[in-house]
Amino acid sequence: MVPSTPSLADGRACVSLTRTAPGTRGAGLSEAWFGVGGASPSPVGGGGAAAGARAPLVTAPGAATMTQSVVVQVGQCGNQIGCRFWDLALREHAAVNKKGIYDEALSSFFRNVDTRNGGGDADIHKGKIFSLKARALLIDMEEGVVNEILQGPLRDVFDSKQLITDVSGSGNNWAVGHKLYGYQYREHIVEKLRRTAEHCDCLQCFFVIHSMGGGTGSGLGTFVLNVLEDEFPEVYRFVTSVYPSGEDDVITSPYNSVLAMKELNEHADCVLPIENESLFSIVSKIHQMTSSGKLGSTVKQNSLLTSSAGSIKTEQEKPFDAMNNIVANLLLNLTSSARFEGSLNMDLNEISMNLVPFPRLHYLVSSLTPLYTLADVNVPSRRLDQMFSDAFSKDHQLIQADPKHSLYLACALLVRGNVQVSDLRRNIERLKPSLHFVSWNQEGWKTGLCSVPPVGHSHSLLALANNTCVKPTFTELRDRFMKLYKKKAHLHHYLRVDGMEQSCFSEAISSLSDLIEEYNQLDATKSAPGTYPSRLKIAM
Repeated sequence: MVPSTPSLADGRACVSLTRTAPGTRGAGLSEAWFGVGGASPSPVGGGGAAAGARAPLVTAPGAATMTQSVVVQVGQCGNQIGCRFWDLALREHAAVNKKGIYDEALSSFFRNVDTRNGGGDADIHKGKIFSLKARALLIDMEEGVVNEILQGPLRDVFDSKQLITDVSGSGNNWAVGHKLYGYQYREHIVEKLRRTAEHCDCLQCFFVIHSMGGGTGSGLGTFVLNVLEDEFPEVYRFVTSVYPSGEDDVITSPYNSVLAMKELNEHADCVLPIENESLFSIVSKIHQMTSSGKLGSTVKQNSLLTSSAGSIKTEQEKPFDAMNNIVANLLLNLTSSARFEGSLNMDLNEISMNLVPFPRLHYLVSSLTPLYTLADVNVPSRRLDQMFSDAFSKDHQLIQADPKHSLYLACALLVRGNVQVSDLRRNIERLKPSLHFVSWNQEGWKTGLCSVPPVGHSHSLLALANNTCVKPTFTELRDRFMKLYKKKAHLHHYLRVDGMEQSCFSEAISSLSDLIEEYNQLDATKSAPGTYPSRLKIAM
């Protein structure tokens, strides 16, 4: 069953909202990237103000409407990754959009606003690019990272109406982020989310980017997830969660992570877990390969996936930029079919529809390849086949896992560049014998082909696996939680927050244990002989 055909949506494929015109500020970034400006504005598209309409309308099946997505970046880690995503997305679109025309590809994540001569904040839906505004909401209870973004090269992509900040931070305490700041800022969050959504013709997905170890990322990040489910139940919720390593310097990170896990279990559609340890390992291996010359002259030294070379970012890179670039490239590949054309485009709703057979088992292990740029653009077919092999090796996984030796529930391959359907078929057939799929979904492959490759690459591959190999990450997290919880260490910092009770901890660890047990039950079927339900007997 390769490649698979699009499946029927479950009523959440796309949400159509009428547009209002909240304010924007600044201009100039689009001119820096696309070299445009100075043209007369095109007529603004139709649509009046929606006076706080709370019941979104689902578009008719088959409607030829380009979809839009909104990125919600929460906490220090979420905003740093978000900064890299927007930077690299602009670079990617600028490489394709040579004429500086606002098109459907740009509209998926950017608005086009004419802010000159008192032009206000009305969207320009066709014609020249004036000022691009990200479809995003930036939330942090410390001002540092957001202020840095607003003072940097990306300052014109955002405005004050897309920001929610405080000064004191959450003190690495999930309860402060979730219970205190969550309820304090709920109305502001809802208002800004709705304002951002009302600028979308067909809102399909929210991307939440956050970390699990800190207070704001874990606490307020999962609170935002609850708000999205309450206010936009028809819109898909994809979450990119960065999990702390065992040597994390935040002593309370196991508490924060397990408390956040309960919310992810209940309120997310898909979660892409990322481990800091894996990112650091990948960056170290890439730098070691290039500095040692192990791969000879076939690798470009300054065009790594982890490098910012060629982007608008000109200041000196920070220690975590290389790791954040990997996550940003994951999101770029994930959304490539929503932004560019392809012979076999995969809609975002198809990922959830095809890769999540059980509601709680929605954690998708991701791998990205290639992780470096080849100097020779004429890549031989064996190099293309190697890319598929790498996607299933443990060295390319964004968590510490080995999916090849665990059980697959389903797998998606999102390919970009000059790759044919026959290449997909050949490699799936080649790899299939070495992979263990659950008995009732032996052909559980979902494939997508986008014709536009990442900048600096001839092709790339993102593999998303619903695989039981994610279980050790959760088991280790539970063990670290129990080491603290058995001693009741640091509990008083949480319990003094209004609305936080000790039962929250017991419920969270119970939720995580139930999730681990579900994976255990699936793993137990791996070695057992296949059991299939008896067929209906039809009397002739």
